[in-house]
Amino acid sequence: MKALAIGTSVLDILVQPVESIPPGQGAALVENIHITPAGTAGGTALNFKKLGFDTYVSSAIGNDLRGRLLVQLLNERGINTDAFQVIEGTPTTGSVIPIRKDGSRPALHLVGTEICYDAEKAPWDLIKQADVVHYGAPEFQGGEAVAKVLRAAKDGGAWTSADLLAGGSKLVVTWMKDALPYVDFLLPNDEQVLGFTGESDLVAGCRKLIDAGVTCVVATCGADGSLVVTRDKVTQIPAMPAKVVATDGAGDTFSAGFMRGIMEGCSPEEAAVWGSAAASYNVQEVGSDAGDYTDEDVRKKVNKFLKKNKL
Repeated sequence: MKALAIGTSVLDILVQPVESIPPGQGAALVENIHITPAGTAGGTALNFKKLGFDTYVSSAIGNDLRGRLLVQLLNERGINTDAFQVIEGTPTTGSVIPIRKDGSRPALHLVGTEICYDAEKAPWDLIKQADVVHYGAPEFQGGEAVAKVLRAAKDGGAWTSADLLAGGSKLVVTWMKDALPYVDFLLPNDEQVLGFTGESDLVAGCRKLIDAGVTCVVATCGADGSLVVTRDKVTQIPAMPAKVVATDGAGDTFSAGFMRGIMEGCSPEEAAVWGSAAASYNVQEVGSDAGDYTDEDVRKKVNKFLKKNKL
């Protein structure tokens, strides 16, 4: 299986636990400082690799230390970064994420090369060869450019998925309208769905995105699991039990697990169980790279769930 993640990759510096910033020149002791690749492309790629995919990622980075470190950390995990685009004069996107004791995490974010990826220079040969093409934060390139990428992926026989970073504006759907008919699985969170569509009801919001062209919307809902919506069916999938330490990589891990389930031949509802199972490993540690698991570990959790629950 070959997976290609395109779009936003970020270098995250995570600090845990943080309840407040010390005043003045004060200091606070923390238990953990962790550096990891992240982002809707980079973070998803990390988990594609754990789930047994031959994994490639194509993002934009600057010619700086953060960019070199981002590439190094991905390569050390066996992920191919040959299709990265180096943008001179623009810093590599990065975040500092203070994680509270309850696992919630605000972010201090540097907007950099994430907005500079050139979809016209995407790795077209890889796109045509991949089994899964996941586009992370396609809103930075816009619907017309992203449509070319996802159309080429589908022409090559790949499953396509997308996850967005933006939230709160109906303009996002308008901006992305050309690409949506080429998205097999849109994987936003519940707040994004409501913000994109202006709906107060999550199912109604998902259906509005399907009316815009998406085949299936899978909205992640935090501790409430996920909602799988197709034109004909609505299914709530519960979250897997886990001791939550941090949630910073849960969405990207869910995306990778979901697409692994699709590659297994699962229905979207069963694939959401794969996503939930993978995310249950990730939330027990800090970072998008968190969770020591394999596709076999996830499969066992999925099979146990499906024996007890009828979808």
